[in-house]
Amino acid sequence: MTIQTNRCVTPPEQMRYAMILERGAYLGILIMLITYAIYAFGILTPHVPIETVINNWHLGVHDYLKATNSPTGWDWLSLVGTGDFINFIGLVLLAVMTIICYATLILPYFRCGDFIYLSIVIAEIAVLTLAASGILGSGGH
Repeated sequence: MTIQTNRCVTPPEQMRYAMILERGAYLGILIMLITYAIYAFGILTPHVPIETVINNWHLGVHDYLKATNSPTGWDWLSLVGTGDFINFIGLVLLAVMTIICYATLILPYFRCGDFIYLSIVIAEIAVLTLAASGILGSGGH
């Protein structure tokens, strides 16, 4: 008795997506490790000193943000040079990897005239970008 197996061929756009996602994930994790070391070794002064964090740990998020004068939404970008906010760079990279991967599919789908997949990709990018922007009041923190 012989067993037949079906061999699937992975389309090139799926391989491109997977390759970029894998490299982006590793890069994001590497950036997170480096920026954590910068924070942990005190290379950059934090916006909120660790003593202040400890003293306000019991507060709810809104009270904590007020007590520490910490930003909400995308306002953290103004503090990216501080030890405790620099680590957001790696997190943001991980969060936007899906959008980046989708964006790399636009040209191949356009070139081959696959306008249904092209429309889906553009819609996905638009929805994810809108959600992350904070415009709707639900994303971006």
